[in-house]
Amino acid sequence: MGNKSSERGQSSKDQQRPAQTQSQQPGREAEMQPQPEYRQSGRESAGLLTGRVALITGGDSGIGRATAVALAREGADIAIVYLEEDQDAAKTADLVTHEGRRCEVIQADIREANSAALAVDRTVERFGQLDILINNAAEQHPQESILDIDAEQLEQTFRCNVFPLFHFSKAALPHLRKSDAASIVNTTSVTAYRGSPGLIDYSATKGAIVSFTRSLSQQLASEGIRVNAVAPGPIWTPLIPATFPEDKVAKFGSDVPLGRAGHPWEVAECFVFLVSQDASYITGQVIHPNGGEIING
Repeated sequence: MGNKSSERGQSSKDQQRPAQTQSQQPGREAEMQPQPEYRQSGRESAGLLTGRVALITGGDSGIGRATAVALAREGADIAIVYLEEDQDAAKTADLVTHEGRRCEVIQADIREANSAALAVDRTVERFGQLDILINNAAEQHPQESILDIDAEQLEQTFRCNVFPLFHFSKAALPHLRKSDAASIVNTTSVTAYRGSPGLIDYSATKGAIVSFTRSLSQQLASEGIRVNAVAPGPIWTPLIPATFPEDKVAKFGSDVPLGRAGHPWEVAECFVFLVSQDASYITGQVIHPNGGEIING
């Protein structure tokens, strides 16, 4: 047995991150302490996605980075879309190539409708195909009262979190129709199911993503294109220190049954499953990596 500790044996206090905050969104993964864990230790490739090509929005850091690495490990070439020039996107590209796959790095503001066509065209130009679309990028801006959410914030949150799902899915669809294993996976949130009093507009967008996923899955089922979603709970990503004050960051994730925030790789493996042939009979569904919170949805 030895004396080695494990996360299961540690107290939730031991698992908490130190107090910290960042002043901009999107946050910087390189500035986080400790660094998020983007790859499952010891996990070897099963070749689940050999020959596939995936496009991931918000793929430079957090859940997007972990998903890029996990899909690359399974044999997929990757294109990531990111907002601002920084070292996070370059780091993710290095991690993908370390897995033996190619990576296309695309800087674009997904809030602009034409960014979807630009990203899809760049992906297909580089790799010759597109099989997987991961709609992942999002932002959130806490407010204590609905009275503090002005029209500008409301529109900005929906323009980032919801509108791109329409634009990217539409741009990708002609290419997905050529694939024999096409899949779309959207990142929603636990807040879509239980709400969040300080994130009303964000929670509303995540609820919209659930409905979008279910509706699009039914529309595309006859074409063999599967559409699913992942609803993370508290995950240690750059969005957390970029969103919350230091005291909340220090307690982040401690209130779920497992007593800790999740690692990005623990969410990424859900994406791997959903886009693989292991999930060939699953569409219109949501997986909930949330640390044990019971969600009836």
